[in-house]
Amino acid sequence: MSAFRPAGGSPAPEGAGVHTWSGLLPLDKPRGMTSHDVVERARRHLGMKAVGHLGTLDPNATGLLVLALGAATRCALVWQGGRKTYAGTARFGIMTDTQDVDGRVLERSDARPSEPQLRAAAENMLGEQDQVPPMVSAIKVGGERLHALARRGVTVERAPRRVRVEAWRWLTIAADEATFEVDCSGGTYVRTLVHDLGARLGCGAALAALRRTRSEPFTLLQACTLATLESAEPAALLARQGVPLDEALQVLPALVLDATAAAAIGHGRAPRVEPGAVALG
Repeated sequence: MSAFRPAGGSPAPEGAGVHTWSGLLPLDKPRGMTSHDVVERARRHLGMKAVGHLGTLDPNATGLLVLALGAATRCALVWQGGRKTYAGTARFGIMTDTQDVDGRVLERSDARPSEPQLRAAAENMLGEQDQVPPMVSAIKVGGERLHALARRGVTVERAPRRVRVEAWRWLTIAADEATFEVDCSGGTYVRTLVHDLGARLGCGAALAALRRTRSEPFTLLQACTLATLESAEPAALLARQGVPLDEALQVLPALVLDATAAAAIGHGRAPRVEPGAVALG
């Protein structure tokens, strides 16, 4: 997918406020808020009931959270699953029950990886792999979210998911911590990547910080801050930084129908598409 332009969107119709506007709004989520908290504040300020988000960020994570507004909430699957980029910090010598530094410490180690060991271990984790979601994730098991079970001290069996790690880029490497960027598939848990990396290194590791910088086709350069969202006039904000639904859906392949095929669809019949008629690039 190609990235959308930073500014885009159409102002709401004269006199209609923003209630008829549908599309996506990239936002830079601050630390200490759940993704749902951001959605609720967007609902209040924009005066819109239909607001959702694409791809949950943990409360202590920051960065790109794409809001779906209006009719875009009904086709969120179109934009989910794209590649992600995260900037993070791994802390060595510790293993916790949440796989980040805010959890209960299960093990400590005095061992620390050398830079060659760290780079080699990360290199061996590239490509497709099965990942067991952490208990603090929002996945539902038996109708209940895992993080709700974890808060009660309940641990359940989780089916592994197929994920893909495309690149690790190590930015700074010190004795106890290292900062990195990682490119991965949608649905990848970076805290689990760091945990598994620590297991490979034999010293343990936990996630100390996380910031999402890209969620294909968006980047942080296109995102507004929560403060901007709450201080700006809604229609002006959406005109400046929103991506209207018709533009957002351009990531899908398109097929132009003639009058006969269009009429057939109106009567519930599927159009006949010849091989190669739709460009999938």
